[in-house]
Amino acid sequence: MPKSKRSKLVSLTKVSKKTREHKNALMNEIQSGSEKWRYCWLFEVGSMRNAHLKTVRKLWKDSARIFFGKGGVMAKALGTTPEEEHRLGLAKLATQIKGQVGLMFTDTEPQEVIEWFADFQQPDFARAGNTATRTVILPAGPVMRHHSDPPEPFPHNEDPQLRKLGLSTSMVKGVPTLNAPHKLCDKGKTLTSEQAQLLKLTGVKMVTFRVGLLSRWDSATGEVVQIEGGGLSEEDKGQGDEAEAEDAEMSIRIGFLTSPQHPRGQQTAIEQLNTCGSTHRGTVFGDLMRFPFAFLGLSAQIPIQSHSSSPTISKMASQHADFKFKEGGDVFSPKDLIQLGRPGAAIANPTGDLALVPFSKYSIEEKKNSKSVYIVSLDTSGKSINIPFDKGGDTFWVAPRTFAQVVEGDEDSEIYAYDLSLEATVDGSNYISKSYAEPVLLGTIPGKTASNFRFNAQTGNLVFSAYVYPDGNLTTVKEQDKEWEERGNTALVYDTTYVRHWDTWQSKKGPQLFSTKLVQEDGKWNLAGDFKSPLRGTKHYSPVEPFGGTDDFDVSDTHIVYTSKDPDLPEAWHTKQNVYVVPIGADEKPVELTSGKQGAIHSPVFSNKGDKVAWLELDKDGYESDRAKIVIYDLEKQVRFTVTQPWDRSPDSLAFSKDDTVLYLTAGDEAKVKVHALPVSPTPSRSSTHPKLDARYSIPIALTHEKAASGLQVLPGGKILFSQSSFTSPNDAFVATGLDAFEAALVAGDKNASASIEITRITNFSEEDLKDKVLSEGENFWFKGAHHKNVQGWALKPKGWKAGEKKWPVVLLIHGGPQGAWEDQWSNRWNPNVFAQQGYFVILINPTGSTTFGQEFTDAIKEDWGGKPFVDMINGWKHALKEYPEIDPDRAVAAGASWGGYAINWIQGHPEFGFNFKALVSHDGVFDSTYNGYSTDELFFFNHEWGGRPWEHKSKALSTLYSPANFVHKWSTPQLLIHGSKDYRLPETESIGAFHALQQLGIPSRLVIFPDENHWVLNHGNSLKWHYEVFRWFDQFVGEKN
Repeated sequence: MPKSKRSKLVSLTKVSKKTREHKNALMNEIQSGSEKWRYCWLFEVGSMRNAHLKTVRKLWKDSARIFFGKGGVMAKALGTTPEEEHRLGLAKLATQIKGQVGLMFTDTEPQEVIEWFADFQQPDFARAGNTATRTVILPAGPVMRHHSDPPEPFPHNEDPQLRKLGLSTSMVKGVPTLNAPHKLCDKGKTLTSEQAQLLKLTGVKMVTFRVGLLSRWDSATGEVVQIEGGGLSEEDKGQGDEAEAEDAEMSIRIGFLTSPQHPRGQQTAIEQLNTCGSTHRGTVFGDLMRFPFAFLGLSAQIPIQSHSSSPTISKMASQHADFKFKEGGDVFSPKDLIQLGRPGAAIANPTGDLALVPFSKYSIEEKKNSKSVYIVSLDTSGKSINIPFDKGGDTFWVAPRTFAQVVEGDEDSEIYAYDLSLEATVDGSNYISKSYAEPVLLGTIPGKTASNFRFNAQTGNLVFSAYVYPDGNLTTVKEQDKEWEERGNTALVYDTTYVRHWDTWQSKKGPQLFSTKLVQEDGKWNLAGDFKSPLRGTKHYSPVEPFGGTDDFDVSDTHIVYTSKDPDLPEAWHTKQNVYVVPIGADEKPVELTSGKQGAIHSPVFSNKGDKVAWLELDKDGYESDRAKIVIYDLEKQVRFTVTQPWDRSPDSLAFSKDDTVLYLTAGDEAKVKVHALPVSPTPSRSSTHPKLDARYSIPIALTHEKAASGLQVLPGGKILFSQSSFTSPNDAFVATGLDAFEAALVAGDKNASASIEITRITNFSEEDLKDKVLSEGENFWFKGAHHKNVQGWALKPKGWKAGEKKWPVVLLIHGGPQGAWEDQWSNRWNPNVFAQQGYFVILINPTGSTTFGQEFTDAIKEDWGGKPFVDMINGWKHALKEYPEIDPDRAVAAGASWGGYAINWIQGHPEFGFNFKALVSHDGVFDSTYNGYSTDELFFFNHEWGGRPWEHKSKALSTLYSPANFVHKWSTPQLLIHGSKDYRLPETESIGAFHALQQLGIPSRLVIFPDENHWVLNHGNSLKWHYEVFRWFDQFVGEKN
């Protein structure tokens, strides 16, 4: 009988050697890679695990070729001497192949490769010989395995193994149990093989697989560049997953709080014996946080709840139906916010001595929003009269003492003229009489959509926008509307996207510009009956939707300059806009002024002479938050040049001085919006994006330094008019004087030119309503965030605060964007003072991705939504708790909208952040990051933020990694969700999906839907309900009764 094969011992360590053919094949592949790809990177790995390297290979499989191991073969394939090198320069790379290194061939740009590998890390178990990065103590009680969520006790059959490894266990009801705490390892000491095995068995990871970039070969030049700081430290090569953390000392205890025989009552507690700040940045695969929270799936926000397969909603902390706002004569309540008058931007008349200010004021009792216009004297008296406008509508000046109002009539837009009179005072200044002539109808404009009026008083040209069908015919819109309404069905059919935009399903109509004449004859104003259509037949639509207005075009004596989306590109995934100039009256085609290599465009303006055009231009198509640069086009010389290339701020409005020697602009700078000035450079000899300019022509100087300015307008007599708001006040009109001397000094190169400027506040619309309310100006604070960057925040103390007197609840408000900022600016929606006046400490943080702090800081959130911004917020939160001891950290809540809503959902799934929030509010937030890439309206946004379209490998991996929906199993905090049904930026299914998850988990939750609101809550009554639901929710969990 033949001998059993089982009796034969086979050594699994013995394998046959690679044949010469295999080696040659590998060399051929490497050499082929050097011919196919532009770059070859030499990398090294730390805490090597084959599975992790396979992960890297998998992620890069579509855009790179990776080789690892067999260093001798790789070096030989490249060639180790100049004579043997396969391609120029490869020998320099080959001589560096030593140790655990590999090669990666790719065409991906170097900076993207460096950033990707800088963020990549994979936690793993330590080996014997590694150094323990923290002290781990197993508490008395059942010995737990933390590989699953929730953790599970070891089975009885593993008790002998645990004893063998040094644990003093006994069997209690079939579960290995420690009778006393067991110190598994001490931080800083070398791990034994028994300790390393126990760490692995219990699920504690102490090392991190990383990839360090050593050098890069460029096939185009043959050069080999050493990557500064790209290699791994000795700690990275064999130890430490805490390399990215500050103050990483931590001791932990892990165990059951309740008896194991009650599985539904089993909970896990974490006692942090010594925990300091963390500065982990986002990783491509891990939870990006330190051990132990991410691996245990535990909530640091409220105790973990156990949920059966059919959970019931837990009882709320306090569901008192009689909740009321804190109100009173000295309290600025949500009702006060909603009923406070809302002034618009001041608009000066042609002579610069009067301004009109649109104004509205809502009454909760009457449920009525009253609209009016203030006519304000721009001398230092600031005297004004208020003219009621029951129908609202646009207003604009037609003469120094006459302004027009455009209102919606029964069938058309009607234009009325208001004549004003002045009376002289004793001191010679003027003020406006309380009487004014009754409005006179000047004429009508076909349809009801005419808006965005610009009037040139010198020529009588009136330019405006209106919605028209593709034929561009303004006069036939009503007939075409009727035909559409009577088509016999309600179907909307699309062959291209947009399908819907912001809050509107797209139709065949779009906004275009029109012109007509408005002239005065025999003392009477008359509107001409003919309307010219300079954009007809162009497929140009301006203003650009959804937020474009009069800042999308300008009018000179003879021409219109405007910006429009590029008609040859799909607008849903492109932001590129072009600038065109076209004669007002002549039948000529528009001429493009832009280069064709730009992204979005804003604020085109003519010089006063009409010989130059300036605009704000973004470089990157598809990125709406790229840095805006000032571009000037000399119409006579046909030269286009960028003037603020070196300036790391983004202007948002422009205006030429009266003599065209200076550009005035507003721009955000460190959470303030300031008025700046820049002398106009002489036109260079040729067009350039990087002309050689003196610094004074490239770096604007700030004229204001606080609050938030807008609505800039240059006046005669060396003045500028602008509006300004702050945390403590809505818009008011301000005038800067002394600009004639300033401009002359600035153009001459005087660095102290601004000393001659005086700024005067002209209006104080809210003074009476706010006189008894003491609003917080906000305290500015700075701290170290991710990568040791300086990060800014604001703190607003609660009403009634006194140092050291009592503890107060605290709310963290998270802004949207994510490319946005908490600026010193009034808000009618998310007003920090309203929260402070309701008795909350208010913390506002401008984390990575925020604007006004430089473009690098703004750009750094790209492909890192769940990474660096949260390091910033964690560190900022700790800073605030330390700086303000009156904050009660056990009564903390948070709220955010848009990206801020995403942040709330992300925090919900990452209790290891340690915020300890007792309640959360997400307004119009992202729940499923990947799905949002398909459902949002502006597809370019997702494609930029996540590095590609939602089905592409890189973006799919990142959006999966950073999707709150993938961490629902770790949710535990009570949450309120609010959404508008007309929000097409982030559809309401985001909040509905999150609400369904919370409900099925049995977590206290509430969903509020506003069927008629978009991404913002704008209706006054809805705003009151929004505030009620938010403050009621917070009060249930951190109010004084709780």
